[in-house]
Amino acid sequence: MDDPIFQHPLAYLLGLEGLALLRGWAGDYDEKFTRERLNEVRRLLDEPALAGHPGVSVARGSLEDGYRQWAPVYDGPNRLFELDEPFVYGIVDNLPPGPALDVACGTGRFAEGLVQRGHQVTGIDGNEGMLAQARRRVPTAEFVLGDLSRLPVPAESADLAVCTLALSHVRSLPEVMAEFHRVLRPGGHLIISDVHHEQVFRGSVIAALGPGGEPGLVPTYRHLTGDYLRAALSHGLQVRACEEPTAVSAQSVPSAEPDLRELGLWREWPWSLLGLIPQARDAAWHTPLVINWHFQRSE
Repeated sequence: MDDPIFQHPLAYLLGLEGLALLRGWAGDYDEKFTRERLNEVRRLLDEPALAGHPGVSVARGSLEDGYRQWAPVYDGPNRLFELDEPFVYGIVDNLPPGPALDVACGTGRFAEGLVQRGHQVTGIDGNEGMLAQARRRVPTAEFVLGDLSRLPVPAESADLAVCTLALSHVRSLPEVMAEFHRVLRPGGHLIISDVHHEQVFRGSVIAALGPGGEPGLVPTYRHLTGDYLRAALSHGLQVRACEEPTAVSAQSVPSAEPDLRELGLWREWPWSLLGLIPQARDAAWHTPLVINWHFQRSE
């Protein structure tokens, strides 16, 4: 589908309010919370800056552009790193060193940790900007340009493959799982961490701006838990662990009523919009942030 995406700040805010109201309907919140949400919806609808906003037409940008633009600051603070690194290293630290792949390695975040643990690491990524950062960061690892569906390494050449925050950009998982099975030795381990489909649904999508700064988004897909499971099992990868961690944060208690006219620029959406309805945001975003998998190739 090539038609542009249409994004409107009022539509986003009402969507979050709807998710929050459904949680109240299910019994997670009391009557006071629900009535506050209904009153807040009325305020949103009555605010001219929201009701009169023209909305934004957003292109379906490219993965290459999005990650090229992100590469210089990719290693900045990212709360998803706090949820995938303990899981990955909790498994890796119990495995003997050996040939390892960091698939969709980005700037070499995990390649660095694997090298430090004695593994012989090959990092693979489809973006030269990311690979340039990785080579500077981990000079003792090998980094090559490659695609997830056609990994540029021999069959049965790795004891371990790590792939994080990448599969949400893949339309179909089975061919990727087939590649992981091909490159792993019998008994080899595959560790995957990915953005949870609930986060993608709420707007956690990477921007890919056009040449003149035009709004665009990286192609991103919402894979359900069963999608990963079916793709892995059908290609001889057995499940060893699965976790869907949720970040723990205190409920917001706003000190003053937010200014509904302060919407921020499009490239700051949805993050700049979240502060406008903090209580609804906390309710609507209380979902898993990532999904973590540990698979093992059958002997």
